[in-house]
Amino acid sequence: MEISVAIDGPAGAGKSTIAKIVGEKFNLMYINTGAMYRAVTLKAMNANISESNVEDLVKIVESLEMHFEEDRLFVNNEDLTDMINMPIISNNVSKYAAVPEIREILVKLQQNIAKKFNVIMDGRDIGTVVLTNATFKFYLTASSEERAKRRYEELISKAIEVDYNTILSDIIKRDYIDTNREVNPLTKAKDAIEIDSSSLNIDGVVKTMVDYINSKIKSN
Repeated sequence: MEISVAIDGPAGAGKSTIAKIVGEKFNLMYINTGAMYRAVTLKAMNANISESNVEDLVKIVESLEMHFEEDRLFVNNEDLTDMINMPIISNNVSKYAAVPEIREILVKLQQNIAKKFNVIMDGRDIGTVVLTNATFKFYLTASSEERAKRRYEELISKAIEVDYNTILSDIIKRDYIDTNREVNPLTKAKDAIEIDSSSLNIDGVVKTMVDYINSKIKSN
């Protein structure tokens, strides 16, 4: 049975962590679409290219060869995983991800991958734009306070000095940008299963998804 899984939701809901685990259980290729937009943001900022400079942004994106090795993103054969997860990238990625021309290029790339492999993708518009015919769709969310707490603890564990209130403010701001952008805003697909992870740990969310997928596979 061919399987594709789409997981959408706001920043910090745990999509990437959950997608990796669920993907392993069903032998799916994990595609972290958010990491792809983060890589574009990193490259653009390093080149001092603003989100309004569409022509130069497109040139940058077209020059990037992206691939995943396990859960790490390599861009032009350089592992950028740690750099793209720094707070400065998190605070700016929504601006670059909102550029229609950038989304068009990356969405086509993601769709082409899905045509060749059984995949699990997480992002903001997977179920509504990238994989509209996904076998399974989930919308993973959590309160902004819980998401800020998780992000804070993650960065502190990496010895990165951050302030909880600043992270909370950034998440609220990013939620607004993601849900109000003109092109492909963050929204729950009509046929997606919503899971609020505010009071669930990783194992609880994984079990919910795995049980649902298994039940549907058995019924088919």
